[in-house]
Amino acid sequence: MKFRLFRRRLTISSPRMAVRSAMPWPLRWAMVAVMLGLSAAIALWTFEMGVSIAGLDKAAKLELTKLREEVAELRAERDKSQSIANISGSLLTAEKAAQEKMLGQIRQLESENRLLRDDLGFFEKLLPAGTADSAAIRGLQAEKLSDMQVKWQVLVIQPVRDAPVFNGKLELTFSGTLAGKPWTMGLAGGAQTLQFKQYRRVEGVLDVPAQAVVQTITAKLIEGTVTRSVQAIKL
Repeated sequence: MKFRLFRRRLTISSPRMAVRSAMPWPLRWAMVAVMLGLSAAIALWTFEMGVSIAGLDKAAKLELTKLREEVAELRAERDKSQSIANISGSLLTAEKAAQEKMLGQIRQLESENRLLRDDLGFFEKLLPAGTADSAAIRGLQAEKLSDMQVKWQVLVIQPVRDAPVFNGKLELTFSGTLAGKPWTMGLAGGAQTLQFKQYRRVEGVLDVPAQAVVQTITAKLIEGTVTRSVQAIKL
């Protein structure tokens, strides 16, 4: 009998049972209030956390803006330094060009000084001024530049003060041998016309034929049909 009652309890046909909570309703409302408060606290914490994160993002943006401004300033300083460097380079280039120009002027002055020394050498060979009243040859020089070129120089003067302008010509004759035979040659354009008052220096380069040997150079200063001066040198 007991077994049947026990089996009936275990089967579907056993009577239904209802479980009722013994917790009173005020306590339930308190628990609900606690849950709501906890949820509100979590929501508030989440809100504050979001605000904090948003504040950090704002600070990061401000810091990024500041860094960008510093980069812009550094770039401006770099551009300024580069501009100064370019200006310095331009000044150095201009200074170098000025130095080269100055060196060219110095070389030109040296060349002019050499010409003046040549003139002085000619004047040192001048005879003292006497009673001569006409132009004369006071210097004749020549040098061989190569086997086919001879450079010559002639200085003519009028040894009196306030001399009238001389109008005449200078005739040069080059004598020697050509292929072992006597040979004579003048300037390519003939006698050179001269017009001067106190002195005049004339120079040039003569191209001689192949196998020609220049031995003597003769200079004649002619006024009208009169030969005023003659000078000859051996080369």
